[in-house]
Amino acid sequence: MHANQLSGALLAALVGASALSGCSAQGNSESDAAGAAAVRFSSVTQTDAATACHLLAPQTASELEKGSGSCGRGLTAADPPAGGALRAVEVYGLDAIVRLDGDTVFLARFEKGWRVTAAGCTPQPNGPYECDIKGG
Repeated sequence: MHANQLSGALLAALVGASALSGCSAQGNSESDAAGAAAVRFSSVTQTDAATACHLLAPQTASELEKGSGSCGRGLTAADPPAGGALRAVEVYGLDAIVRLDGDTVFLARFEKGWRVTAAGCTPQPNGPYECDIKGG
């Protein structure tokens, strides 16, 4: 490889690395925010259903209201597990999966931040997660 080709390849690699690091920084910010939202939701579900309901996506809150008349009563009846400590966060555009010690929580990004779309989720061997709390 000639010196000009080498410096061109090096420049291309540096520009690519720079672009990737910008995405990575944004990804970390979104991961942190999604993880924080899931942990907060999990920490208040047993003690403050009204606050937990404000952390739900609109369709999820609406689904809980259908069976019980209020989101808070529906959430209490669903009896979500204590989530515990944060284990992993995966962000896919406007959606995220957050794994806690005792729960897997699905979230979506809305104008007001990350909101829980499903919780109390357990993986199934031959299919998608089964969730106690979910939108319609």
